[in-house]
Parts: sequence; structure tokens; C-alpha cells
Amino acid sequence: MGMPLKDVREEAERILKEADRRGVVLRLLGGMAIWYACPSAKEGPLSRAYGDIDLIGYSRQSREISALFRDLGYKPRERFNALYGYKRLIFNDFENMRRVDVFLDVFEMAHKFDFKQRIGLCDRHLPITDLLFTKLQIVKINEKDLKDIVALVLDHEFGKDPCKNIELDYLAKVTSTDWGVYKTFTININKTLEYLGNLGLRDDERASVEERLRAMLKEIEERPKSMSWKIRAAIGESKKWYEEVEEDQKVVE
Repeated sequence: MGMPLKDVREEAERILKEADRRGVVLRLLGGMAIWYACPSAKEGPLSRAYGDIDLIGYSRQSREISALFRDLGYKPRERFNALYGYKRLIFNDFENMRRVDVFLDVFEMAHKFDFKQRIGLCDRHLPITDLLFTKLQIVKINEKDLKDIVALVLDHEFGKDPCKNIELDYLAKVTSTDWGVYKTFTININKTLEYLGNLGLRDDERASVEERLRAMLKEIEERPKSMSWKIRAAIGESKKWYEEVEEDQKVVE
């Protein structure tokens, strides 16, 4: 079936097409998902380089996913997959010094999100709001992640179509039940607002993004909070509200 392609976008498409052919459900997340979902990420001030490929699939298809990547010319990270293969798999591409991360059902980094009921809603990537979650949950956020947040917000209005819109009600529901998620999301929305002026966007684009980000903050703050949220909020920052995410080597045996 050949070996991984040098161009990361062409390789992502190769993976998705073969997965579809086999009936294996895989959807993009991370930078490549932003590239697929956001016209503004393809060129201009919000474009950037892309490295590894991140995907999410179903844990029930873990065996089929492993077979897929073996046949596509990847080498599994054996020890990692043996330990954590129930929730995440890693496959190495030594030719291009890239790797593919496949999350299973759940996306778990600084915060944890169960996307099992959301994976199959869109054709090529996770729903727009879930992609936004994966960026807003980053505690040590960097410039490329802020660019991705801006691209998502610029290109997608509020609405109820998970593949075309930011689902404001869904966003507010999640942040009203988990104080830790609320804390990190609001910090990063405010960081994005501060960063907007550095991007070279047109005035109308910047105004649109700012309006939507402020609407998100307003909805998040005004949504009634759960009792567990209030209890955790009373503890505040004296207790860490996120998980540490260790930097990992791109490709290792």
C-alpha cells in the first residue's frame, strides 16, 4: 500500500481515504483538522506549518486501526500502545520523522473530554466546537494554537450545525459543569483577545473575531453553574485544576 507521503496534507488524506475504504472511523483533530475546516488557515496571516497528524477514533476499532497503520507503512510505538492502547495509539513514520497520534473515544491532555458521541458527526474532522475545545484546553498555549483558535472563530458563526458552527450552548454547558475547564477556557479566550492585534487581520476580521470571543465569554459567565462547579470554584487556584502534559519526542522506537 506504499509508504507515508512527504507532504503532511497529502498523507492525512491518504490515511482518511483508506480508513473510509475499510470502514474504520477516523477523524482529524489538531492542526490538520484546522486546515481542513478553516479557509483562513490555508493562506494569509493565520496559515502555518503542520507537522504531525492527530486523529480520533473508536476504542472498539483499536485492532482495525493498528492494522490500518501497519499496512500504510507505519511502525507502532510498541510499549506505549501496549500500556495505553485502550485510550491512545501512536504510530511512527521514520522516513519523514513524523508520528500519528490516535485518540480513542476520549481526548485527554490538560483536560479530558469524552467525544465518543461526537466522532462520527462530520466527514473529515471533529465538530467545530470540539476542535475549539482541544485548543482552548491547552494550559501552556503557544502562537500556533492561538492562530488556530482565531481561524476557527473567524470562519464559523454561532449555530447548531456541528460541522459548520460554533455551538455556543454546548460550549457553555461544558464550562458550567467543570470549573477547571471553565478556568482554562476563559484564560485562553482572554489571551486570544490580547493576541488579536498581532496577526495582521483586516479590521472587519478582527472585529468579527473579537465580537464572537466576547459573546463566548458572556455566555460562559452567565450560564448557571452546577453544584460541583461551585464547590471546586471555592477551592480556586490553590489546587491545580489541570493535568500536566509532558513534552514527548516526535518519533521514538
